[in-house]
Amino acid sequence: MDFAAFDSASAPPGDLDDVPLHTLKILVAGGFGVGKTTLVGAVSEVRPLRTEETLTDVSTGVDDLSGVESKSTTTVAMDFGRLTFAGGVRLYLFGTPGQERFWFMWDQIAYGAVGAVVLVDTRRLTSSFASIDFFEQRRIPFVVAANRFEGARRYTTEEIRDALDIEPTVPVMLCDVRTREVARDVLIALVEHALNRIPA
Repeated sequence: MDFAAFDSASAPPGDLDDVPLHTLKILVAGGFGVGKTTLVGAVSEVRPLRTEETLTDVSTGVDDLSGVESKSTTTVAMDFGRLTFAGGVRLYLFGTPGQERFWFMWDQIAYGAVGAVVLVDTRRLTSSFASIDFFEQRRIPFVVAANRFEGARRYTTEEIRDALDIEPTVPVMLCDVRTREVARDVLIALVEHALNRIPA
């Protein structure tokens, strides 16, 4: 399947319930508070499934809130969304929980995925190391998307690549996942990267 041959625009609303020609499972991963829920919600053509719960005193000393002290909720299972492209390609999006205490779920969520978006916050790059290690060890194609947070220092994609010590073949991009078009382009880049990894 040549993904580039399909129209990059989302399918018209009337076509969303048609049976797609191709369905792909995509993971949206990264550390706590990097924007996974935001990305899924920005692009999903259906109301996204969210499993967010309010942070309580019980999480004190368990969840690392460094850099995201104002965050009041957390994903405890997964986020789920759907995006269909004109031409019959449908993506099913699964956002993984970011806290270490929920990592035991990742293998089950990752089963059958063609690739993953690893979202990073340049103010807290260490929070994304575990996600990168997970996909590298399982040989699951992934792209790195640096979510631009207001007030954060700006880095080039090469500086981010060097800091994360990832292979030169792994796409790295800068983005604001609150914007639907930008988040969609990140997903397109991932699918194209994953398809290029498939032997001819």
